[in-house]
Amino acid sequence: MRDINEIMPKIPSMRWGALTNTFPTRDKVREMNRLFPSDGKWHTVFEEEKQVFVDGFRIWKKDPNSWT
Repeated sequence: MRDINEIMPKIPSMRWGALTNTFPTRDKVREMNRLFPSDGKWHTVFEEEKQVFVDGFRIWKKDPNSWT
């Protein structure tokens, strides 16, 4: 499988890019601003009901009140 950065265009002065399966809300964009480095690379973000896949890594959505 090819890396997304080999496929997607290089955009001058781009902080980061994200290929998503849902339209991002303002809150999601703020969260991605916090998560992704300003290195001009593209990232894949696939949202599902109970989990999120970011660059191939699964992140489970959990209620912060249930964290131990």
